[in-house]
Amino acid sequence: MSQNNYSPGVNLVVYRILIYGALLFWAFLCLFPIYWTITTSFKTAVSVTQGHLIPWIDFTPKWIGFRSLGMSPETIFQISTVRDEFLKRFVNSVITSTSASILAVMLGSLAAYGLSRFQYKLGFFKNSDISFFFLSQMILPPVVLALPFLVLYRELALLDTTIGLVMLYGLMVLPIVIWIMRDQFSTIPIELEEAGLVDGLSVWGVFLRIVLPISFPGMVAAFILCLVLTWNEYFFAALLTSADAKTLPVMVASQTGSQGINWWSMAALSTAAIAPLAIIGIFLESYIVKGLSAGAVK
Repeated sequence: MSQNNYSPGVNLVVYRILIYGALLFWAFLCLFPIYWTITTSFKTAVSVTQGHLIPWIDFTPKWIGFRSLGMSPETIFQISTVRDEFLKRFVNSVITSTSASILAVMLGSLAAYGLSRFQYKLGFFKNSDISFFFLSQMILPPVVLALPFLVLYRELALLDTTIGLVMLYGLMVLPIVIWIMRDQFSTIPIELEEAGLVDGLSVWGVFLRIVLPISFPGMVAAFILCLVLTWNEYFFAALLTSADAKTLPVMVASQTGSQGINWWSMAALSTAAIAPLAIIGIFLESYIVKGLSAGAVK
């Protein structure tokens, strides 16, 4: 009898141990690449090739990676052409990804609101078909678009320009915003908008004063997702830029020399590239949770 009485509690403890063990293992798998990148920026060539992992046990951390970029404590106040190059590419990435994300959220929110509140018909295409058409643009491999965009941008004089990358990146993430915000708008009761119309608001007034504040967490979640995707984009940045508009991922991938790959420099650049996104995620965590819990992503 006593064994039967205690068995549910024992089963619950075992269940929790298994769940938390699986979560810890998954967290380890997700965070280990970041840990490896950060520690590699402090390793020498010998420590990198021998696979040393634990600082102060397997190897002694040094500023070798950040020193090569002119960002170590002893070189930060000295003149460094590599640091100037890094800052230029960093600014290009900030401008390009932020502008493209804002553009995509603005246009995508308007398109999503129309698809969630109005009925359209273009031939045999209806709202669901139009929504799927936007999503199908994500299926197309980027390499298929390489030659058309290269020819088009050469004719429009948009090669190696920031505005060219902004337009292209905004087009790339626009389908994601439309699908996220369409689900977000669908969770808002239409009675709230009808009440606003009765009170004398126009359609734009209802959208700006009622719908927009309620759906703001979902818009932030969509913006952060777009920011991550555009910040890490490499293929088109390497294809369509050469000097002026080159972004940080292209600079990270170019850390090769006559002796091979400079893993410490690449790791230091990657650490500097990861940091802004991590900080943004920490400060906007509440908006991300609200956006996801409100049905912004399904």
